[in-house]
Order: sequence, then C-alpha cells, then structure tokens
Amino acid sequence: MPANQMDVMAKTQQNNSDGKSQSSSEALVDQFLDAIWMERGLSKNTLGAYRADLITLWRGLSERNIPIEKAEKADLLAFIAKRVESGAKPRSTARQLSSFRRFFRYIMREGLRNTDPTADIEMPRIGRSLPKTLTEDEVDALLHAPNTDEPLGHRDRAMLELLYATGLRVSELINLTHAQVNFNQGVLRIVGKGDRERLIPLGDEAQRWLRDFIDGPRMEILLERQTDYLFPTRRGDRMTRQAFWHIIKRYAQKTGIDKKLSPHSLRHAFATHLLNRGADLRVVQLLLGHSDLSTTQIYTHVAKERMKDLHGQHHPRG
Repeated sequence: MPANQMDVMAKTQQNNSDGKSQSSSEALVDQFLDAIWMERGLSKNTLGAYRADLITLWRGLSERNIPIEKAEKADLLAFIAKRVESGAKPRSTARQLSSFRRFFRYIMREGLRNTDPTADIEMPRIGRSLPKTLTEDEVDALLHAPNTDEPLGHRDRAMLELLYATGLRVSELINLTHAQVNFNQGVLRIVGKGDRERLIPLGDEAQRWLRDFIDGPRMEILLERQTDYLFPTRRGDRMTRQAFWHIIKRYAQKTGIDKKLSPHSLRHAFATHLLNRGADLRVVQLLLGHSDLSTTQIYTHVAKERMKDLHGQHHPRG
C-alpha cells in the first residue's frame, strides 16, 4: 500500500479531540490541507475556508453514501444545484468549486483516483452584473412598439415575440432558418454554444406572429430574392447582431423605457419571469442552453421578488 494511503488509513483510526472517530474522507481532507499548507504557507483563514467547503461537500455526499474521494461530476453538479436552489450566490459557488478543484487535483497527484470530476464544470461568472431586467409591463410595451402594418415592423414584432417566448441568444435568433422551425411539434431546434442541440417549445402567441410573418411580410421584404434566414433585412441579407441591438434601443426609446438594456435583455426577462412564476431552475437551464446550473443561478436573485404574488400563474406568452 502506498505511503499516502497508509497515512489516510492511520488517520481513520485516530480519534478527534471530542472522542468521535474520524472518517477516511475527513482524514483525506485533513491530509490535503496539511499538504497545501506545507506547499504554499497559506493563512489560517484560507485553510479554514478550504476545510469548510470540503467538509460541506463531504457531508452533502455522505447523505447519499458517497465518499468524497469517489465523487463524480454528476454528484458535484447535484450538490451545487441544491445549494444554488437554497440561495447560494455565484461568488460562493465559485469559491467552493475552486476548493473542490484543488482537492481533486491533489488526490489525483497522490494516486488516489485517475480522473478530475471538476474538469468540465464551468465556473459561474463573477463581477459581470446582470443587465437590468424588464418588468412584464415593460416587455409588453416593447412587444407592442413596432408598427405591424409595415413589413419591417411585423418582422420586428415577430422577432421580439420569439425572443421573449424562447429565451434565445440574439446570435441564435438572427441565424434562425426555416429548417429549425417545426410548427407541427411547436418547437425550435437550436444548436447553441459548444454545438449543443436543444429543442425549445414555442408558445401560441409566438407561433402566430411567426406564421403571419412568413406567410406575407417576409415575402414583401425579400421581393424576388431568396434566403434561408428567417428574418432578413430590407436588402435580403442576414440581420447583424448590431442591427438588432439598434432595433431594440429604438423601440425602448419609443415606449419610454429608460433602463440600460443589452441585446440579451429579453433573454434575461424570459429567464427571470419564468423563475418568478415558479419554474424549476433546471428547466430554465435547459431552455437557455447553459451547460451548468451554476451559470443559470445569476438569475435567481432577480427572480426572488414577487413570487408569492405571481404564484399559480403561467408564462405570459405561453
């Protein structure tokens, strides 16, 4: 048996000062802390934070009889998801994940496992504040701002309706083609970041505006030109992200919305309003196309308000 494993087994036999026997997982955490203190000379506060993070993970895993050294990616994601749903902030999640990474890399180095379960888990974004979310009344005003008697206005209304109904990224919206829309099943097929495919349900309102646009105004915009892109410009080209951003700003000014918006404002509103109405965080994660739940959690602090007032209602564009 390697010396490091003998050390762990020896520690397992020791008793803590309170007289309780120490588990092999807890002994392994202590061994890790001893090692990084020796290597890096970390402060007591830093070591204490590492220990608190790892003991919290150990206890969470032990509820399912999983030793910390045996944890897999799915176990860690489930642990993170549970804490996020209990109100953990992105900064706290990032610190914990950093602790977990250092721990698992240590035990790999010591030959106690061959894989790092944290390797493919994304760190939550820190320090990038969520753009000011729109209220449902503001979204409604924005959706009604285009003049739908004109072909370009009808196109803009269809785009805004689709964006709010699905939470698409702007890049996904402007690149949308006919082949990605399935009216029979009422879904969009989206290939997002990392070539991950997802199916997004289309609400009745978004389907109606999209059908009406395809059946008339779109052909008026294109005239005799041909394109696979669903939302062409008056030149028959694919719309750029910048052009759509100017469209949103123009309609926001028209309706008197003076908040600082971003191209993703309706995506943020989609996520926040769903969570306001009690949607499961994992469902929103799938709809948004986030690879990890920790990315979706940036919406939770915005969505906590008014949940009791909106309980039992449905998505306004469902």
